[in-house]
Amino acid sequence: MTPHPLIVSLVNLGIPQSTVILLLMLPIIATVVAFFRQIIGIKAFGIYTPSIITFAFLAFEPKGWKYGTLIFITMILIGMLSRYTLRYLRVLYLPRVAITLTFVSFAMLGVLALGGYFQRTGLATVDIFPLLIMITLVEKFVATQIEKGDKIAIILAIETLFISLVGYFIARSFFLNNLILVSPWIVLLTLPINVLLGKWSGLRLTELVRFRHIFTHN
Repeated sequence: MTPHPLIVSLVNLGIPQSTVILLLMLPIIATVVAFFRQIIGIKAFGIYTPSIITFAFLAFEPKGWKYGTLIFITMILIGMLSRYTLRYLRVLYLPRVAITLTFVSFAMLGVLALGGYFQRTGLATVDIFPLLIMITLVEKFVATQIEKGDKIAIILAIETLFISLVGYFIARSFFLNNLILVSPWIVLLTLPINVLLGKWSGLRLTELVRFRHIFTHN
């Protein structure tokens, strides 16, 4: 399959083809997140966090979703434990996050060590940058815990994981990758789609489920 001349030109300039594909994939993933928020009603931690976590999962290949989910859950658990541990110290928000990140760093070293011990080389040799991307999740989680409580923070974390996994499998789609490779301009279709999503004024799917008893009664 012959790549589009635009892709060829960028690769000839020294830009890796995988980087070009991932950058063109970003608007698609962001549109998927926007669809889940506007139509389905799944909020997650905004639109940026699920999008970058999707790409962090891709960096954990060949078992991206498994390793990514493991690290995701580990970070959420550390965030919860640090919340309960530090509330008795009554420290301010920024020092609390700094202490939590210290816990997360050691927890990540433990996960990588376990990966090396069990000869899971894909986990043990993971690059630092996807880990740093995943660590940004902790601050979001802690901030939500403080502002809205543990229950809301856990729900948003689960929703974020779900959307990130959906985005991960979409981004790994052989058909979509080839389509972008041959027709990169097709990514521009996300613009009118997002305009339509932005004008959506109907009830979200979760709201229809939530208020189904009222609709049935009426």
